[in-house]
Amino acid sequence: MHARSALFDLFGDHLRTRDDRAPVAALVRLLMPLSITAPAVRTAISRMVRQGWLSPVRLGSGPGYELTDRARHRLDEAGARIYRTRRPSWDGGWDLLVLEQPRQRSARERLRSGLGFLGYGALSDSTWISPTRSAEVETLLDAEGAGYARLRASDDDPAQRAKHAWDLDSLGKAYQAWQQFAVALVADPSSQLAGVVFETSDERAFAVRSLLVHEWRKFLFTDPGLPADLLPADWAGHAAARFFDEETARLLPEASRFVDACLTPDLTGDHR
Repeated sequence: MHARSALFDLFGDHLRTRDDRAPVAALVRLLMPLSITAPAVRTAISRMVRQGWLSPVRLGSGPGYELTDRARHRLDEAGARIYRTRRPSWDGGWDLLVLEQPRQRSARERLRSGLGFLGYGALSDSTWISPTRSAEVETLLDAEGAGYARLRASDDDPAQRAKHAWDLDSLGKAYQAWQQFAVALVADPSSQLAGVVFETSDERAFAVRSLLVHEWRKFLFTDPGLPADLLPADWAGHAAARFFDEETARLLPEASRFVDACLTPDLTGDHR
């Protein structure tokens, strides 16, 4: 797990509800159970500041960092998709983008990655669709200098169009693989966190839950969150989502205690 990704997970999953900020020392301590070193954390923080995700702040316990407005918005959007708290009704139409590709290859790659993250699938290099209209897509297109037309399109065979735009077979297999990994991790954390010695059960719960969320978060880049009527009846993502919801909820109280203990290091008590 990279330090930058772990910091995004930490802020989105725990610190978003704790004033969006934390001392540097606490950030270092919180990522230790994930085998992320202090220098790696500090390097990732510096990078996130340069990219506009974090801002330095002076806290009572020393120097720290807080989320920027841009980061709050992005993490809220990601959280809604991770925990599926927004289930808008679907009218059967598509948000259709017809693009003029940027000249630079790096811009084209960023554009493809960004559109995928926002839930769009490619019918061709220049034509992208999504069942929902993203509020961020025009900002992305403008930032990469891509000309575009944006239309609302109807469809006489939306399920077939979804199969064309997204590789649902591979996505279903990825969900099955995630669930196998998650079941093994919950049963024996050392299977994925070899060599890590946990001081308390709270720390272990935090590490296991963090890894579950981290691996699940990767689906933000591959799963557009299609409406149920566009998915197979036996869609593997449904079973994986149930396991994710059950285990993250079960582990949350202990994981939260560990976070609070790290944010308030003078707390005493046995968290085993």
